[in-house]
Amino acid sequence: MNVIWRTLLVMWSARRRVRREGRIAPTEIGRIRLTTLPTDIDVLRHMNNGRYLSLFDLGRWDLLVRTGMSDVMKRNGWYAVVSAETVTFRKSLELWQRFDVESRLLGHDDKAIYMEHRAVVGGEIYARVIVRARMLKRSGGTLSHQELFAAVGRPEGIPDVEPWMHEWAAASALPSTRAEAPSVWS
Repeated sequence: MNVIWRTLLVMWSARRRVRREGRIAPTEIGRIRLTTLPTDIDVLRHMNNGRYLSLFDLGRWDLLVRTGMSDVMKRNGWYAVVSAETVTFRKSLELWQRFDVESRLLGHDDKAIYMEHRAVVGGEIYARVIVRARMLKRSGGTLSHQELFAAVGRPEGIPDVEPWMHEWAAASALPSTRAEAPSVWS
């Protein structure tokens, strides 16, 4: 429940920043400042590994609001779902430690959009996640990139997704939701 209040606060703050500073380009890096709260830590007294992904969602919401994407998505009945993510930890975030979540769009392929989020303290990366997200329609089906770019324009300066990300996406993929996926351990 704690993260929903943080999400609402981040979205409200992002809207205020848009009014004050204007929108940011989809290729810009979004930054929000967070603090490791008692609800974020585990028995080892550092941030729980699962909490990083929840807090990186906050960076995604900030970026969606500040680029104007959230308004377009809401108006058109679109939403994004994470289809895969990989996280790498370097240093622990301790209780009450302040850190920045930096978020940026990495690019896209024919099926998904790729983003990167970092937990940063004093300019130093503590953790990083790569996210692969699919765009869907509330009315059903997948949103094509043609539809997306027709509504928001194609951002200039987005680099190609690195080859390892395609390999990772293929290697970590599960069967389609229409196919069977029995849990059989070999």
